[in-house]
Amino acid sequence: MAVPVWSVDPRSGKQREQVAVEATAEEVDAAVRAAAAAIPALADRSVRSRLLRAAAGALEESAAEVVATADAETALGVPRLTGELARTAYQLRAFAEVVDEGAFLDVIIDHADPAAQPIPRPDLRRMKIPLGVVAVYAASNFPLAFSVPGGDTASALAAGCPVVVKAHPDHPATSALCAELLRGAAVSVGLPADTVVLLHGFQAGVELVRHPVVAAAGFTGSVPGGRALYDAAAARPQPIPFYGELGSLNPVVVTGAAAAERAEQIGSGLAGSFTLGAGQFCTKPGLVLAPAGQDGDRLVAALTAAAGEAAPGVLLDSRMRDNFLKGAAARAALPGVSAPVAAAGEGETGVRPGFVTVPAAELSDLLLEECFGPLTVVVRYGSAQELAAVLDRLPGNLTATAHLGSAEAEEEGGAAADLLARLTAVAGRVLVNGWPTGVAVAPAQHHGGPYPATTSTSTSVGGTAIERWLRPVAYQDTPPALLPPELRESNPLGVPRRVDGTRA
Repeated sequence: MAVPVWSVDPRSGKQREQVAVEATAEEVDAAVRAAAAAIPALADRSVRSRLLRAAAGALEESAAEVVATADAETALGVPRLTGELARTAYQLRAFAEVVDEGAFLDVIIDHADPAAQPIPRPDLRRMKIPLGVVAVYAASNFPLAFSVPGGDTASALAAGCPVVVKAHPDHPATSALCAELLRGAAVSVGLPADTVVLLHGFQAGVELVRHPVVAAAGFTGSVPGGRALYDAAAARPQPIPFYGELGSLNPVVVTGAAAAERAEQIGSGLAGSFTLGAGQFCTKPGLVLAPAGQDGDRLVAALTAAAGEAAPGVLLDSRMRDNFLKGAAARAALPGVSAPVAAAGEGETGVRPGFVTVPAAELSDLLLEECFGPLTVVVRYGSAQELAAVLDRLPGNLTATAHLGSAEAEEEGGAAADLLARLTAVAGRVLVNGWPTGVAVAPAQHHGGPYPATTSTSTSVGGTAIERWLRPVAYQDTPPALLPPELRESNPLGVPRRVDGTRA
Protein backbone atom coordinates (compact mmCIF):
# COMPACT_ATOMS: atom_id res chain seq x y z
CA MET A 1 0.00 0.00 0.00
CA ALA A 2 1.37 3.40 -1.00
CA VAL A 3 2.17 5.65 1.99
CA PRO A 4 1.57 9.33 1.20
CA VAL A 5 4.18 11.99 1.99
CA TRP A 6 2.57 15.22 3.16
CA SER A 7 3.92 18.73 3.41
CA VAL A 8 2.85 20.22 6.75
CA ASP A 9 2.71 23.86 7.84
CA PRO A 10 4.40 23.98 11.29
CA ARG A 11 2.73 27.30 12.10
CA SER A 12 -0.71 25.73 11.96
CA GLY A 13 0.06 22.03 12.15
CA LYS A 14 -2.13 21.45 9.08
CA GLN A 15 -1.29 19.45 5.97
CA ARG A 16 -0.49 21.60 2.94
CA GLU A 17 -0.30 19.09 0.09
CA GLN A 18 0.65 15.53 -0.73
CA VAL A 19 4.08 15.68 -2.29
CA ALA A 20 4.87 12.05 -3.06
CA VAL A 21 4.59 8.53 -1.71
CA GLU A 22 7.24 6.72 0.28
CA ALA A 23 9.64 4.75 -1.88
CA THR A 24 9.50 0.97 -1.83
CA ALA A 25 12.56 -1.26 -1.63
CA GLU A 26 12.27 -1.83 -5.38
CA GLU A 27 12.19 1.91 -6.03
CA VAL A 28 15.24 2.45 -3.82
CA ASP A 29 17.10 -0.20 -5.81
CA ALA A 30 16.09 1.40 -9.11
CA ALA A 31 17.13 4.85 -7.87
CA VAL A 32 20.56 3.72 -6.73
CA ARG A 33 21.25 1.82 -9.94
CA ALA A 34 20.10 4.78 -12.05
CA ALA A 35 22.48 7.03 -10.14
CA ALA A 36 25.31 4.54 -10.59
CA ALA A 37 24.78 4.65 -14.35
CA ALA A 38 25.76 8.34 -14.25
CA ILE A 39 29.24 7.64 -12.85
CA PRO A 40 31.06 7.49 -16.21
CA ALA A 41 29.58 10.82 -17.32
CA LEU A 42 30.86 12.49 -14.15
CA ALA A 43 34.45 11.48 -14.85
CA ASP A 44 35.05 14.75 -16.72
CA ARG A 45 35.97 17.39 -14.15
CA SER A 46 34.92 20.22 -16.44
CA VAL A 47 31.35 18.92 -16.69
CA ARG A 48 31.20 18.61 -12.89
CA SER A 49 32.23 22.21 -12.55
CA ARG A 50 29.58 23.30 -15.03
CA LEU A 51 26.96 21.24 -13.19
CA LEU A 52 27.70 22.91 -9.86
CA ARG A 53 27.51 26.38 -11.37
CA ALA A 54 24.33 25.51 -13.25
CA ALA A 55 22.78 24.21 -10.02
CA ALA A 56 23.63 27.47 -8.24
CA GLY A 57 22.11 29.47 -11.07
CA ALA A 58 18.96 27.35 -11.09
CA LEU A 59 18.43 27.92 -7.36
CA GLU A 60 18.87 31.66 -7.76
CA GLU A 61 16.52 31.85 -10.74
CA SER A 62 13.82 30.07 -8.72
CA ALA A 63 14.69 31.77 -5.43
CA ALA A 64 11.25 33.24 -4.78
CA GLU A 65 9.51 29.88 -5.20
CA VAL A 66 12.15 27.95 -3.26
CA VAL A 67 12.13 30.37 -0.32
CA ALA A 68 8.34 30.55 -0.19
CA THR A 69 8.04 26.76 -0.25
CA ALA A 70 10.70 26.31 2.43
CA ASP A 71 9.13 28.94 4.67
CA ALA A 72 5.72 27.31 4.39
CA GLU A 73 7.21 23.99 5.53
CA THR A 74 9.73 25.14 8.16
CA ALA A 75 8.54 28.51 9.53
CA LEU A 76 12.16 29.67 9.43
CA GLY A 77 11.18 32.98 7.85
CA VAL A 78 11.87 34.59 4.49
CA PRO A 79 14.93 36.64 5.59
CA ARG A 80 16.67 33.61 7.10
CA LEU A 81 15.86 31.38 4.11
CA THR A 82 16.89 34.03 1.59
CA GLY A 83 20.28 34.12 3.25
CA GLU A 84 20.43 30.34 3.34
CA LEU A 85 19.71 30.13 -0.39
CA ALA A 86 22.51 32.61 -1.09
CA ARG A 87 24.85 30.55 1.08
CA THR A 88 23.84 27.36 -0.73
CA ALA A 89 24.46 28.86 -4.16
CA TYR A 90 27.82 30.21 -2.97
CA GLN A 91 28.73 26.78 -1.64
CA LEU A 92 27.95 25.13 -4.98
CA ARG A 93 30.13 27.64 -6.83
CA ALA A 94 32.90 27.27 -4.25
CA PHE A 95 33.05 23.54 -4.97
CA ALA A 96 33.13 24.31 -8.69
CA GLU A 97 36.29 26.30 -8.02
CA VAL A 98 37.73 23.38 -6.04
CA VAL A 99 37.05 21.10 -9.01
CA ASP A 100 38.60 23.55 -11.48
CA GLU A 101 41.78 23.89 -9.41
CA GLY A 102 42.28 20.13 -9.07
CA ALA A 103 44.38 20.20 -5.90
CA PHE A 104 41.81 17.94 -4.20
CA LEU A 105 43.10 15.08 -6.37
CA ASP A 106 46.28 15.15 -4.26
CA VAL A 107 48.47 14.04 -7.17
CA ILE A 108 51.89 12.73 -6.10
CA ILE A 109 54.51 11.38 -8.52
CA ASP A 110 57.70 9.66 -7.43
CA HIS A 111 59.85 8.71 -10.41
CA ALA A 112 61.70 5.44 -10.45
CA ASP A 113 65.05 5.52 -8.67
CA PRO A 114 67.16 2.35 -9.03
CA ALA A 115 69.70 3.77 -6.59
CA ALA A 116 67.23 4.53 -3.82
CA GLN A 117 68.07 3.14 -0.38
CA PRO A 118 67.41 0.82 1.29
CA ILE A 119 65.75 -0.68 -1.82
CA PRO A 120 65.27 0.59 -5.38
CA ARG A 121 62.09 2.63 -5.87
CA PRO A 122 59.64 1.88 -8.68
CA ASP A 123 57.74 4.57 -10.58
CA LEU A 124 54.76 5.47 -8.36
CA ARG A 125 51.92 7.82 -9.25
CA ARG A 126 49.12 8.50 -6.79
CA MET A 127 45.83 10.38 -6.98
CA LYS A 128 42.35 10.29 -5.49
CA ILE A 129 39.31 8.90 -7.28
CA PRO A 130 35.56 9.03 -6.48
CA LEU A 131 34.04 6.36 -4.27
CA GLY A 132 30.79 5.89 -6.23
CA VAL A 133 27.14 6.51 -5.36
CA VAL A 134 26.71 8.63 -2.23
CA ALA A 135 23.60 8.53 -0.03
CA VAL A 136 22.73 11.90 1.49
CA TYR A 137 20.35 12.22 4.45
CA ALA A 138 18.91 15.73 4.55
CA ALA A 139 18.80 17.80 7.75
CA SER A 140 15.60 19.26 9.19
CA ASN A 141 16.95 22.63 10.31
CA PHE A 142 18.62 23.72 7.05
CA PRO A 143 16.20 22.88 4.21
CA LEU A 144 18.68 24.19 1.63
CA ALA A 145 22.26 24.37 2.93
CA PHE A 146 22.20 20.90 4.54
CA SER A 147 19.51 19.31 2.44
CA VAL A 148 19.02 18.35 -1.22
CA PRO A 149 21.27 21.08 -2.73
CA GLY A 150 23.47 21.36 0.36
CA GLY A 151 27.06 20.70 1.24
CA ASP A 152 26.98 16.90 1.18
CA THR A 153 25.42 16.89 -2.28
CA ALA A 154 27.68 19.64 -3.60
CA SER A 155 30.88 18.04 -2.32
CA ALA A 156 29.88 14.57 -3.56
CA LEU A 157 29.10 15.86 -7.04
CA ALA A 158 32.37 17.78 -7.02
CA ALA A 159 34.19 14.54 -6.23
CA GLY A 160 32.51 12.81 -9.17
CA CYS A 161 29.92 10.86 -7.16
CA PRO A 162 26.24 10.77 -8.13
CA VAL A 163 23.89 11.37 -5.23
CA VAL A 164 20.73 9.73 -3.93
CA VAL A 165 19.10 12.01 -1.37
CA LYS A 166 16.72 10.80 1.30
CA ALA A 167 14.42 13.80 1.81
CA HIS A 168 13.67 15.02 5.31
CA PRO A 169 9.97 14.62 6.16
CA ASP A 170 9.78 18.18 7.51
CA HIS A 171 10.28 19.75 4.07
CA PRO A 172 9.33 17.26 1.33
CA ALA A 173 7.97 19.89 -1.08
CA THR A 174 11.15 21.96 -0.79
CA SER A 175 13.18 18.81 -1.35
CA ALA A 176 11.20 17.85 -4.44
CA LEU A 177 11.51 21.35 -5.90
CA CYS A 178 15.26 21.53 -5.29
CA ALA A 179 15.79 18.02 -6.66
CA GLU A 180 14.07 18.98 -9.90
CA LEU A 181 16.23 22.09 -10.17
CA LEU A 182 19.41 20.04 -9.69
CA ARG A 183 18.25 17.36 -12.13
CA GLY A 184 17.48 20.07 -14.68
CA ALA A 185 20.93 21.54 -14.14
CA ALA A 186 22.47 18.13 -14.79
CA VAL A 187 20.59 17.75 -18.08
CA SER A 188 21.55 21.30 -19.12
CA VAL A 189 25.27 20.40 -19.04
CA GLY A 190 24.84 17.04 -20.75
CA LEU A 191 24.66 14.79 -17.68
CA PRO A 192 21.91 12.26 -16.91
CA ALA A 193 19.07 13.62 -14.78
CA ASP A 194 19.69 10.73 -12.39
CA THR A 195 22.99 12.25 -11.36
CA VAL A 196 20.76 13.42 -8.49
CA VAL A 197 17.86 11.24 -7.32
CA LEU A 198 15.38 11.94 -4.51
CA LEU A 199 13.66 9.41 -2.25
CA HIS A 200 11.04 9.82 0.48
CA GLY A 201 10.25 7.63 3.48
CA PHE A 202 11.84 6.31 6.67
CA GLN A 203 12.19 2.74 5.43
CA ALA A 204 13.64 4.03 2.16
CA GLY A 205 16.41 5.63 4.20
CA VAL A 206 17.17 2.31 5.88
CA GLU A 207 17.18 0.45 2.55
CA LEU A 208 19.41 3.13 1.05
CA VAL A 209 22.27 2.78 3.52
CA ARG A 210 22.15 -0.99 3.10
CA HIS A 211 22.15 -0.99 -0.70
CA PRO A 212 25.23 -2.81 -2.03
CA VAL A 213 25.90 -0.18 -4.71
CA VAL A 214 25.95 2.75 -2.27
CA ALA A 215 29.58 3.55 -1.50
CA ALA A 216 29.30 6.15 1.28
CA ALA A 217 26.73 8.18 3.19
CA GLY A 218 26.42 11.66 4.66
CA PHE A 219 23.98 12.50 7.45
CA THR A 220 22.99 15.51 9.55
CA GLY A 221 20.47 14.92 12.31
CA SER A 222 19.89 13.44 15.74
CA VAL A 223 22.15 11.13 17.72
CA PRO A 224 19.67 8.20 17.78
CA GLY A 225 18.87 8.41 14.07
CA GLY A 226 22.45 8.94 13.00
CA ARG A 227 23.79 6.21 15.23
CA ALA A 228 21.26 3.71 13.87
CA LEU A 229 22.31 4.44 10.30
CA TYR A 230 25.99 4.45 11.26
CA ASP A 231 25.61 1.00 12.79
CA ALA A 232 23.74 -0.21 9.70
CA ALA A 233 26.53 1.07 7.45
CA ALA A 234 29.13 -0.75 9.55
CA ALA A 235 27.07 -3.96 9.69
CA ARG A 236 26.83 -4.39 5.93
CA PRO A 237 28.66 -7.34 4.33
CA GLN A 238 30.84 -4.62 2.80
CA PRO A 239 30.91 -1.75 5.31
CA ILE A 240 30.93 1.79 3.97
CA PRO A 241 32.04 5.11 5.45
CA PHE A 242 29.24 6.99 7.18
CA TYR A 243 29.89 10.68 7.70
CA GLY A 244 27.35 11.68 10.32
CA GLU A 245 26.82 14.92 12.19
CA LEU A 246 24.76 13.92 15.21
CA GLY A 247 24.68 16.34 18.13
CA SER A 248 26.63 19.02 19.97
CA LEU A 249 26.44 21.07 23.17
CA ASN A 250 28.89 23.70 21.85
CA PRO A 251 30.21 24.71 25.28
CA VAL A 252 31.14 28.29 26.09
CA VAL A 253 33.59 29.16 28.87
CA VAL A 254 33.48 32.67 30.30
CA THR A 255 36.53 33.48 32.40
CA GLY A 256 36.35 35.64 35.47
CA ALA A 257 38.33 38.36 33.71
CA ALA A 258 35.95 38.39 30.74
CA ALA A 259 32.92 38.62 33.03
CA ALA A 260 34.51 41.47 34.96
CA GLU A 261 35.16 43.42 31.75
CA ARG A 262 31.94 42.85 29.79
CA ALA A 263 29.38 40.70 31.63
CA GLU A 264 26.40 42.54 30.15
CA GLN A 265 27.71 42.27 26.60
CA ILE A 266 28.34 38.54 26.98
CA GLY A 267 24.92 37.94 28.52
CA SER A 268 23.03 39.73 25.75
CA GLY A 269 25.22 38.12 23.08
CA LEU A 270 24.50 34.68 24.49
CA ALA A 271 20.76 35.36 24.35
CA GLY A 272 21.00 36.34 20.69
CA SER A 273 23.03 33.24 19.86
CA PHE A 274 21.01 30.54 21.63
CA THR A 275 17.66 31.91 20.42
CA LEU A 276 18.76 32.40 16.81
CA GLY A 277 16.50 30.42 14.50
CA ALA A 278 14.46 29.33 17.53
CA GLY A 279 17.53 27.53 18.87
CA GLN A 280 17.57 25.10 15.96
CA PHE A 281 21.18 25.57 14.89
CA CYS A 282 23.56 22.64 15.28
CA THR A 283 26.06 25.17 16.67
CA LYS A 284 23.73 26.65 19.30
CA PRO A 285 25.63 27.30 22.56
CA GLY A 286 23.85 24.82 24.81
CA LEU A 287 26.18 24.86 27.83
CA VAL A 288 27.78 27.99 29.26
CA LEU A 289 30.28 27.94 32.11
CA ALA A 290 30.18 31.28 33.89
CA PRO A 291 31.94 32.29 37.10
CA ALA A 292 30.11 32.43 40.40
CA GLY A 293 30.10 35.74 42.21
CA GLN A 294 29.08 39.28 41.38
CA ASP A 295 30.40 39.43 37.81
CA GLY A 296 28.71 36.17 36.93
CA ASP A 297 25.51 37.53 38.48
CA ARG A 298 25.74 40.54 36.15
CA LEU A 299 26.06 38.19 33.18
CA VAL A 300 23.00 36.17 34.26
CA ALA A 301 21.02 39.36 34.83
CA ALA A 302 21.79 40.58 31.32
CA LEU A 303 20.93 37.18 29.91
CA THR A 304 17.66 37.18 31.85
CA ALA A 305 16.66 40.54 30.44
CA ALA A 306 17.59 39.70 26.84
CA ALA A 307 16.11 36.19 26.87
CA GLY A 308 12.91 37.48 28.46
CA GLU A 309 12.50 39.94 25.60
CA ALA A 310 13.24 37.38 22.87
CA ALA A 311 10.36 36.73 20.51
CA PRO A 312 8.59 33.38 20.53
CA GLY A 313 9.25 31.04 17.65
CA VAL A 314 7.90 27.99 15.87
CA LEU A 315 9.91 24.78 15.79
CA LEU A 316 10.22 22.65 12.69
CA ASP A 317 7.52 20.18 13.63
CA SER A 318 5.18 19.22 16.47
CA ARG A 319 7.37 16.31 17.57
CA MET A 320 10.34 18.61 18.08
CA ARG A 321 8.14 21.05 19.96
CA ASP A 322 6.88 18.33 22.29
CA ASN A 323 10.41 17.04 22.90
CA PHE A 324 11.68 20.55 23.54
CA LEU A 325 9.00 21.35 26.10
CA LYS A 326 9.47 18.01 27.87
CA GLY A 327 13.26 18.40 27.82
CA ALA A 328 13.14 21.95 29.16
CA ALA A 329 10.77 20.94 31.97
CA ALA A 330 12.87 17.93 32.91
CA ARG A 331 16.00 20.06 33.16
CA ALA A 332 14.28 22.78 35.21
CA ALA A 333 13.06 20.15 37.69
CA LEU A 334 16.54 18.79 38.49
CA PRO A 335 18.03 19.36 41.96
CA GLY A 336 19.95 22.61 42.25
CA VAL A 337 18.57 23.99 38.98
CA SER A 338 16.76 27.31 38.70
CA ALA A 339 15.10 28.81 35.62
CA PRO A 340 15.36 32.63 35.58
CA VAL A 341 13.54 32.53 32.24
CA ALA A 342 11.48 29.38 31.81
CA ALA A 343 11.07 27.89 28.35
CA ALA A 344 7.40 27.43 27.59
CA GLY A 345 4.81 26.88 24.91
CA GLU A 346 3.24 29.79 23.06
CA GLY A 347 -0.19 29.14 21.67
CA GLU A 348 -0.77 25.80 19.97
CA THR A 349 2.46 25.64 17.96
CA GLY A 350 4.93 28.21 19.29
CA VAL A 351 7.60 28.17 21.99
CA ARG A 352 9.24 30.77 24.19
CA PRO A 353 12.99 30.57 24.84
CA GLY A 354 14.47 30.11 28.27
CA PHE A 355 17.54 29.04 30.20
CA VAL A 356 18.44 27.30 33.43
CA THR A 357 21.31 27.77 35.86
CA VAL A 358 23.02 25.27 38.11
CA PRO A 359 26.07 25.27 40.40
CA ALA A 360 28.93 23.25 38.92
CA ALA A 361 28.90 20.88 41.89
CA GLU A 362 25.29 19.91 41.11
CA LEU A 363 25.61 19.46 37.35
CA SER A 364 23.70 16.29 36.36
CA ASP A 365 24.23 14.19 33.27
CA LEU A 366 20.98 15.30 31.64
CA LEU A 367 22.31 18.86 31.48
CA LEU A 368 25.21 17.55 29.37
CA GLU A 369 22.80 16.34 26.69
CA GLU A 370 21.70 18.58 23.83
CA CYS A 371 18.17 19.99 24.08
CA PHE A 372 17.15 20.94 20.54
CA GLY A 373 15.44 24.32 20.58
CA PRO A 374 15.85 27.70 22.32
CA LEU A 375 17.26 26.56 25.66
CA THR A 376 20.72 26.87 27.17
CA VAL A 377 22.28 25.76 30.46
CA VAL A 378 24.43 28.15 32.52
CA VAL A 379 26.80 26.35 34.89
CA ARG A 380 28.24 28.53 37.68
CA TYR A 381 31.77 27.50 38.70
CA GLY A 382 33.51 28.79 41.79
CA SER A 383 37.09 27.73 41.15
CA ALA A 384 39.50 26.57 38.47
CA GLN A 385 39.11 23.05 39.84
CA GLU A 386 35.32 23.13 39.39
CA LEU A 387 35.74 24.42 35.85
CA ALA A 388 38.23 21.68 35.03
CA ALA A 389 35.93 19.01 36.48
CA VAL A 390 33.10 20.10 34.16
CA LEU A 391 35.38 20.25 31.12
CA ASP A 392 36.48 16.69 31.88
CA ARG A 393 32.87 15.53 31.53
CA LEU A 394 32.17 17.11 28.16
CA PRO A 395 31.37 14.90 25.16
CA GLY A 396 32.68 15.69 21.66
CA ASN A 397 31.41 18.91 20.10
CA LEU A 398 31.30 20.81 16.85
CA THR A 399 32.48 23.99 18.57
CA ALA A 400 33.86 25.29 21.84
CA THR A 401 34.15 28.96 22.75
CA ALA A 402 36.26 30.90 25.23
CA HIS A 403 35.39 34.42 26.31
CA LEU A 404 38.60 35.91 27.65
CA GLY A 405 39.65 39.13 29.29
CA SER A 406 41.78 41.50 27.24
CA ALA A 407 44.95 40.75 29.20
CA GLU A 408 44.35 37.00 29.03
CA ALA A 409 44.06 37.15 25.25
CA GLU A 410 47.50 38.76 25.00
CA GLU A 411 49.34 36.45 27.39
CA GLU A 412 51.36 33.71 25.68
CA GLY A 413 51.51 30.37 27.45
CA GLY A 414 49.24 31.36 30.33
CA ALA A 415 45.92 30.12 31.67
CA ALA A 416 44.05 31.13 28.52
CA ALA A 417 46.35 28.98 26.40
CA ASP A 418 45.70 26.06 28.74
CA LEU A 419 41.95 26.63 28.44
CA LEU A 420 42.10 26.62 24.63
CA ALA A 421 44.08 23.40 24.73
CA ARG A 422 41.35 21.84 26.89
CA LEU A 423 38.64 23.03 24.50
CA THR A 424 40.60 21.85 21.45
CA ALA A 425 40.49 18.33 22.84
CA VAL A 426 36.68 18.24 22.71
CA ALA A 427 35.76 20.31 19.64
CA GLY A 428 36.39 20.71 15.94
CA ARG A 429 36.25 24.52 15.92
CA VAL A 430 37.51 26.69 18.76
CA LEU A 431 36.34 30.31 18.99
CA VAL A 432 37.60 33.20 21.09
CA ASN A 433 35.33 36.08 22.10
CA GLY A 434 32.60 35.21 19.62
CA TRP A 435 29.54 33.03 19.15
CA PRO A 436 29.45 29.75 17.25
CA THR A 437 26.12 30.04 15.44
CA GLY A 438 27.67 31.29 12.19
CA VAL A 439 29.54 28.73 10.08
CA ALA A 440 31.44 30.43 7.27
CA VAL A 441 31.83 28.55 3.99
CA ALA A 442 35.59 28.86 3.53
CA PRO A 443 38.54 26.63 2.63
CA ALA A 444 39.85 26.63 6.22
CA GLN A 445 36.49 25.84 7.82
CA HIS A 446 36.02 22.68 9.85
CA HIS A 447 32.49 21.65 10.76
CA GLY A 448 32.93 18.43 12.67
CA GLY A 449 34.31 17.16 15.95
CA PRO A 450 34.78 14.17 18.24
CA TYR A 451 31.84 11.80 18.69
CA PRO A 452 28.91 12.39 19.09
CA ALA A 453 29.39 15.63 17.18
CA THR A 454 30.40 13.54 14.17
CA THR A 455 31.23 9.93 13.35
CA SER A 456 34.52 10.83 11.64
CA THR A 457 37.30 13.39 11.66
CA SER A 458 36.00 15.05 8.49
CA THR A 459 34.17 18.31 7.86
CA SER A 460 30.81 18.83 6.16
CA VAL A 461 31.50 22.53 5.41
CA GLY A 462 34.36 24.02 3.42
CA GLY A 463 36.45 22.83 0.51
CA THR A 464 37.98 19.85 2.29
CA ALA A 465 34.51 18.27 2.64
CA ILE A 466 35.17 16.79 -0.79
CA GLU A 467 37.76 14.45 0.73
CA ARG A 468 34.99 12.32 2.26
CA TRP A 469 33.95 10.98 -1.14
CA LEU A 470 37.39 10.08 -2.50
CA ARG A 471 39.89 7.29 -2.05
CA PRO A 472 43.58 7.20 -3.07
CA VAL A 473 45.00 4.81 -5.65
CA ALA A 474 48.65 4.42 -6.69
CA TYR A 475 49.83 3.23 -10.10
CA GLN A 476 53.18 1.45 -10.15
CA ASP A 477 55.34 1.17 -13.29
CA THR A 478 52.27 1.83 -15.44
CA PRO A 479 52.81 2.55 -19.16
CA PRO A 480 52.15 6.25 -19.92
CA ALA A 481 49.34 5.48 -22.36
CA LEU A 482 47.42 3.69 -19.60
CA LEU A 483 47.76 6.39 -16.95
CA PRO A 484 44.94 8.82 -16.12
CA PRO A 485 45.67 12.23 -17.70
CA GLU A 486 46.31 13.74 -14.26
CA LEU A 487 49.26 11.37 -13.77
CA ARG A 488 50.89 11.65 -17.17
CA GLU A 489 54.26 13.32 -17.42
CA SER A 490 52.96 16.17 -19.59
CA ASN A 491 50.21 17.04 -17.08
CA PRO A 492 47.73 17.88 -19.86
CA LEU A 493 45.04 19.04 -17.43
CA GLY A 494 47.39 21.30 -15.50
CA VAL A 495 46.55 19.99 -12.02
CA PRO A 496 48.74 20.86 -9.02
CA ARG A 497 51.13 18.01 -8.28
CA ARG A 498 54.00 17.01 -6.03
CA VAL A 499 56.75 15.48 -8.16
CA ASP A 500 59.77 13.86 -6.47
CA GLY A 501 59.03 15.81 -3.32
CA THR A 502 58.59 19.21 -4.99
CA ARG A 503 55.39 21.09 -5.70
CA ALA A 504 54.85 21.44 -9.44
